[in-house]
Amino acid sequence: MKLLEERIRKDGLIKEGNVLKVDSFLNHQMDVELFNRMGEEFRRLFPSEKINKILTIEASGIGIACIAAQHFGNAPVVFAKKSESINLDGDTYCTKVESFTHKRVYDVIVSKKYLGPDDHVLIIDDFLANGCAVLGLIDLVQSAGATIEGVGIAVEKGFQTGGKLLRDKGIHVESLAIVEAMDAKTGTIEFREQ
Repeated sequence: MKLLEERIRKDGLIKEGNVLKVDSFLNHQMDVELFNRMGEEFRRLFPSEKINKILTIEASGIGIACIAAQHFGNAPVVFAKKSESINLDGDTYCTKVESFTHKRVYDVIVSKKYLGPDDHVLIIDDFLANGCAVLGLIDLVQSAGATIEGVGIAVEKGFQTGGKLLRDKGIHVESLAIVEAMDAKTGTIEFREQ
């Protein structure tokens, strides 16, 4: 998606350690119009009429998933929580996820009330690096007996293993922007042609 690539070039910051900081428009302050265009593109890339749930993980994927859901017949958005809450009642599905950004492992939880065998799930997240978050979400979907319709990612770090790992498992993955290389010293970024 050229629009997203251009925005990353304009407002993204490359930091040491393969960190791409896009918090001014994607995951701290959110550009809702950009999210709407991303939602339109996700709908084009995942045309299945079966999709009846959007699944993401807190916190950065929630905004993108909510705006995208409007393009999927207002499918409900379910987000996996990274911690127990007194508001989370009843049985839950739980898995462990290692965060690339935060360098820690989280227990990730979804209530069984909101994910079940009749659901056809599109997973949406802001970043794909090593694939740990998405693999955790896939584990939750499989635990529920639901069907994975695909994985939509805003920004994939194509030089890390996550995208290849998921695609090698036969998962339909669509990333709106795939970073092929980036250099913190020069501030340059290269995108994969799609």
